[in-house]
Amino acid sequence: MRAPRSLQGRLGLWLGVALTVLWVLAASVTALIARSEIEEVFDSALQETAQRILPLAVVDILNREEAGISQRLAAIREHDEFFTYIVRDDQGRILLQSHAADPGVFPAWEGIGFHQTATHRLYSDEAVQGTIRITVAEPLDHRASVAREIQMGLGLPLLILLPVALLAIVLAVRASLAPLRQFRDRLSARGARDLSPVASADLPTEIAPLADTMNGLLGRLEAAFEAERSFAANAAHELRTPLAGAIAQAQRLQTETRDADAKARAAEIEATLKRLTRLSERLLQLARAEGGRLRRDVAADLRPVARLIVDDLARGGEPGRIHLALPDSAIMSDLDPDAFAIVLRNLIENALRHGQAEAPVEVSLATDGTLIVANDGPVVPAEDLARLTHRFERARSDREGSGLGLAIVATIAERSGSQFELRSPREGRASGFEARLSPTGTRVLNS
Repeated sequence: MRAPRSLQGRLGLWLGVALTVLWVLAASVTALIARSEIEEVFDSALQETAQRILPLAVVDILNREEAGISQRLAAIREHDEFFTYIVRDDQGRILLQSHAADPGVFPAWEGIGFHQTATHRLYSDEAVQGTIRITVAEPLDHRASVAREIQMGLGLPLLILLPVALLAIVLAVRASLAPLRQFRDRLSARGARDLSPVASADLPTEIAPLADTMNGLLGRLEAAFEAERSFAANAAHELRTPLAGAIAQAQRLQTETRDADAKARAAEIEATLKRLTRLSERLLQLARAEGGRLRRDVAADLRPVARLIVDDLARGGEPGRIHLALPDSAIMSDLDPDAFAIVLRNLIENALRHGQAEAPVEVSLATDGTLIVANDGPVVPAEDLARLTHRFERARSDREGSGLGLAIVATIAERSGSQFELRSPREGRASGFEARLSPTGTRVLNS
């Protein structure tokens, strides 16, 4: 038999087995001791019976007018007679016997004391200088029956007490391990990026050091990740000013030089610096998504944020291409507005950059908080869809972009408890691309 894998199962099994074995041993020892004591009690009763009957028998026999007559006492009423006796003279003649006595079970005189045959336990005694002798017999079956009753009396309660005791052991072990299960549940409920310490004050002293070690490891991991996020955020932030200055110098060089080659190189430098600026902005957004608080205590309407982002992108060079559909009622959500703005901006920019040129980008926000950004274009293969949320991945290498936009959205969705899904072709279409962010497990209020 294999031991259970759970600590609760092992404790319950071994405690139950140990308790059962100990109780069976205790009951067996008790039965043996009780049987020995019963043997002494029955022997004493056998001896006492002989010593009480013998004087009465002597008086009766000596007062008889005719010697050597055998007499059987009649029963006063029907009853179980466990002790039978016969009184004999020194020649072996039966002078007196109890009504149920069978002379065949009484052996020849063997002297005073206890004797035993295959079926009876006997005690013999004598009086009047050995001329009158008494033997009292008790069936061994009677003693065996009493012993069995005692064993049954000890064993039957175990059939009731053992299941109750085993149930009590299981409940006690379960109650004792409740803090450990709560610790396990608290740990399993953590998200992939939640590295805060797990409460362990209620754990038993045997398990508490393990929890403290694990919390220490989580703390070191959190510090390492925070250092990584801080480095990315600080580096991206610090690059803003020198990049803006470099772009301005490149633009100035283009306006001041008359050399066509120098002007072309300056334009290439400007384009490269702008790509680097966009990359730094994406790194800032990624650091914000990984380290910031994405849920607020107070819900806010998401519609003004959506209008602001769409208007800003439309002014940036895509007028009329973005079609925004919003419900009339407010969409109240506890998702941080800045995080929602980052998601919406990245999805729209991805659609504008990778979608079919001049085709509209359709943005809709449903009453349940579901955000859908869709665009026309060729179908993206399923194997490419699976990797688009990885960092620095793009569906087509000939298009501009950092490869971080969808990765940032996926990170925000994961840390906020939302569901992010990419589809190609679009729902109800034969082509196109669609990104859907559903507020699964989040608090969305319609008003």
